[in-house]
Amino acid sequence: MAEVRDRFTVVKAEDNAFDDNTNADGKKGILQDKEQRVPRSQSTVTFQIDDSDDGEVPEKESTPLTDGMALYEEDIVTKGKMSTLLKRSPTKVSFCEQVEEVDDTTSKKKLGTLFGVYLPTIQNIFGVLIFIRVTWIVGMAGTIEGFLIIFLCCCTTTLTSISMSAIATNGIVPAGGSYFMISRALGPEFGGAVGILFYLGFTVAGSMYVIGAIEILVTFIAPQISLFGDVTILSNALNNYRVFGTVLLFLLFIICFLGVQFVAKFGPFSLFCVVFSIICIYIGIFVASPENSVKICYLGERLLTLASVSVDGVMMCTKNETGPIFNNYCSLNETNETVCDPYFLENNVTLRAGMPGLASGNFFKNIPNRYTEKDNLIGMSEPGNRERGEIIADLTSTFTVLLAIYFPSVTGIMTGSNMSGDLRDAQKSIPSGTLAAVLSTSAVYLSCVLFFAAGIEGDLLRDKLGESLGGGLVIAYTAWPTKWMVLVGSFLSTIGAGLQSINGAPRLLYAIANDNIIPSLRVFGRTRRGEPFLALLLTVGIAEAGVLVGNLDYVTPVITMFFLMCYLFVNLACALQTLLRSPSWRPRYRFYHWTLSLIGVGLCTTLMIISSWYYALVAFAMAGGIYKYIEYKGAEKEWGDGIRGMAMSLARYSLLKVQQTPPHTKNWRPQIILLCKLDEKLNPKYERMAHFANQLKAGKGLTLLSSVLEGIFEDRRDDARKVKENLQRLIDRSGVKGFKDVVVAKDRASGCSHLVQTAGLGGLKPNTVMLGWPYSWKHGQNDKRFKPFVDTVQCILAADMALLVAKGAKNFPLSSEKVKGTIDVWWIVQDGGLLVLLPYLLRQHKTWKNCKLRLFSVAQMHDNNIQMKKDLKSFMYKLRIEADVEVVDMNDNDISPDTYERTLQMEQRIEMMEKMKSETADTPKPVVESKRKDSKQETKIDLENQTNGDVKDTEEISQFNQFTFTPSSLGKPHTVEEIAENVNKNIAGNIPDIYGKQNSSFSSIEPDENNLKRMHTAVKLNELIQKNSKGAQLVIVNLPPPPKVSDGDNRGLQYMEFLEVLTEGIDRVLMVKGSGNEVITIYS
Repeated sequence: MAEVRDRFTVVKAEDNAFDDNTNADGKKGILQDKEQRVPRSQSTVTFQIDDSDDGEVPEKESTPLTDGMALYEEDIVTKGKMSTLLKRSPTKVSFCEQVEEVDDTTSKKKLGTLFGVYLPTIQNIFGVLIFIRVTWIVGMAGTIEGFLIIFLCCCTTTLTSISMSAIATNGIVPAGGSYFMISRALGPEFGGAVGILFYLGFTVAGSMYVIGAIEILVTFIAPQISLFGDVTILSNALNNYRVFGTVLLFLLFIICFLGVQFVAKFGPFSLFCVVFSIICIYIGIFVASPENSVKICYLGERLLTLASVSVDGVMMCTKNETGPIFNNYCSLNETNETVCDPYFLENNVTLRAGMPGLASGNFFKNIPNRYTEKDNLIGMSEPGNRERGEIIADLTSTFTVLLAIYFPSVTGIMTGSNMSGDLRDAQKSIPSGTLAAVLSTSAVYLSCVLFFAAGIEGDLLRDKLGESLGGGLVIAYTAWPTKWMVLVGSFLSTIGAGLQSINGAPRLLYAIANDNIIPSLRVFGRTRRGEPFLALLLTVGIAEAGVLVGNLDYVTPVITMFFLMCYLFVNLACALQTLLRSPSWRPRYRFYHWTLSLIGVGLCTTLMIISSWYYALVAFAMAGGIYKYIEYKGAEKEWGDGIRGMAMSLARYSLLKVQQTPPHTKNWRPQIILLCKLDEKLNPKYERMAHFANQLKAGKGLTLLSSVLEGIFEDRRDDARKVKENLQRLIDRSGVKGFKDVVVAKDRASGCSHLVQTAGLGGLKPNTVMLGWPYSWKHGQNDKRFKPFVDTVQCILAADMALLVAKGAKNFPLSSEKVKGTIDVWWIVQDGGLLVLLPYLLRQHKTWKNCKLRLFSVAQMHDNNIQMKKDLKSFMYKLRIEADVEVVDMNDNDISPDTYERTLQMEQRIEMMEKMKSETADTPKPVVESKRKDSKQETKIDLENQTNGDVKDTEEISQFNQFTFTPSSLGKPHTVEEIAENVNKNIAGNIPDIYGKQNSSFSSIEPDENNLKRMHTAVKLNELIQKNSKGAQLVIVNLPPPPKVSDGDNRGLQYMEFLEVLTEGIDRVLMVKGSGNEVITIYS
């Protein structure tokens, strides 16, 4: 290295003399006024800048310049450092989603899979119907059809659980539970419609639980409290249900109004009751036998009520004239003769064991179905007479009716997703806990069908109100050791389930109101004492309407429609997101497929229609009406939903729809303008860049292959047509699904500006520009080599578009090739997540599928690299992107001799070019021919005969030439020939004074402090990249911000020098500059 006079102090690295020296202005020190010779090979010397006059050492200040990130100064100041981004809480790390922030220091997310998902889901699935309707369904439908009913319902919930698990693990679900997932997946219109139906389902389910609890109380536990007489008479029972149900509903309202803590305390107790009751039932089934079984009385094949065969509480199952059966079937005529019913005379009375046990052979007897019309004898087609003590059907039963009645018994599968905010790891607990709960309850239900059919008499199964047992709950008599285990347990668990519904439904309505998608519901977004009081009042009002219906069998089909509609859209959302292959669709739960979701959609639709087609039409009409209402009012929400993503790929209607609002982060995908450089024959020069753009389109974005022709359109329209044909052939060869375009302009920068401003249509307007690296930017003394590139970069960023600069385009793989290795991402500054999204999209293509993603981030001064690595791993986990994370230190801020030399050469070259421009403006321009030989530069300025004014350009451009000529001083030129001769002498011989005398302007050149630090950043980063990513298949790094237009051409040349140094020695590198818009999110 040449001598550096009057500017340097040489300091040994181990002395660390200038480590944190700053002057009063907070600047790093400039080299002190001493003269030393610095040998190039001495690696232990460092240069430090020092301009302090008084020797004071002020307080240290951390800035991008002092932290070694001067090259990214503007981005770091405006967008922040990576370490700052990663320190945010999960709800704050999101690039775009506006959700209520939760203080991680106060929230207690301690619930695991067992207590957070599995047990609460079991509690909600095991409701009242397992106690008061399952035996009746088995008796009416028979063993096979009863099993099929429950199997279909369990299949529906299992498929929905799989779809829900995929949606729930596709990002954080901060609030709103299942409604949040559906609405964010299908958009505000569908989300609002399904949300309202889901709310109504929850509310009417509260009515069902209230009616069920009162039915257990009044009919089976304490019939003596009846206010309207015999509860075996349907009208009397319904009136009791209405009155006592209203009282119970009011009590539940008071408890919910007092606060959610009271509801939460009752939950574990209710769960214990239901689980304990089921265990008692199973034990009782296995220990049952004819000897210890309850007895039931038959006349022929007609089951009689206990009340009709009892006298003073004693059963008299006999045909004696003194017995009650004779009195019921026989009477005196006008001639005082006894006349008996023919059936009484023809059949005998028998006393049978109602629950003879599993070995009784009842299983095969109960296989056929015994569907019964209303007012007929149960299990028969003959009309019955209640006055004789015969048990008659109060409802016409069919396969579809029983299906509609039973389905609410398997609902409650979304409890885990509703508790996502309280889970330690929701993305792990929700799928495993929900599916385990669904499979467990399904196993219980299906086994109950088989056990009940095998161990209980068929007519007793069909005795819905237990009249043959004196108004007892049939399933309670199977319990061991006593029926009260089931009676009390079922009553308390049903109240608990009703309390959960009455408490949860207002919160769902509150979430819908706060989303502000239905203006008329805004009033329900208010709270009183922390509770959604108005929403609670509405919920209680709707639930009261259900209670006044009174009949549980009329309420359950309504619940079935609402929940089936909700489950239908959950499956639809999963299928839609999977088929659209949106870049944001990255569920951590892998065991799903779009075919399963579509089967779930078809199953839900089929069950809705076959169970109650008129209820199904009402549900669809309500959903359609709410959808159109929200659409008419103009939903002001854009949640990146699947419907919006699908609309972007449709034709005219979709274009008009998506242009109303900008695309959401979850729908963002690279829609690329590829600027193709042309050769002499107007063919695209770098065909592999088109293949690379196609590989980036795994997110199904738009690609526009474009070229710029210099000139006037009228003169070059034939050339433009030829270029379009060549671009189309490239599209066909590379398999790019896109379009081509050619612009004719006076220069390349203007053409690129036109493309950026006018390309695209509506929601399909490009958002990313890809261009190649200008390898010839160094050659020649004018700015025609680098200025078009810098101007294009400035234009692209001014248009708020993302920019991809590919260097080493000839080395990029074809789409037919497969590479194996690593894709290394150097994430320096926060760019909206584009640097993370691009390698994820690349790995979706078969070319890069076998590559492993490695993510490097640079720890700057004052950063805790251990904590930063931990935060970065956590952040990538939340993004559902698999990558090896490394944090490298870059704390060495000492300016190396090589950095100082590069910076000095750059600034001297710029000054020399300025002098040559100004002092030789009227003379022909020399042509520089530069070749790299060994490690020494050789630059010749050749002049042709200028008599005719022509200048012949004979420069030979080397694609990988990365060196420049730099005179250290310059005297006043005399002629152009003398300039050329002396410049060549200076470069070849490294002579300090090329004109034989000192020029004060060049001898006083001292590197600009900021340029020196920016060069330091580029050099150090390049060293780190070459050290860690030398063998990577692709290196992706942040593109430093370009100079502003007002900074002049010199800054542009400096910018090119910095980029050259940053990427030196890397075969394949992609420099990325985000648009400022966020392109990735951790949320669902």
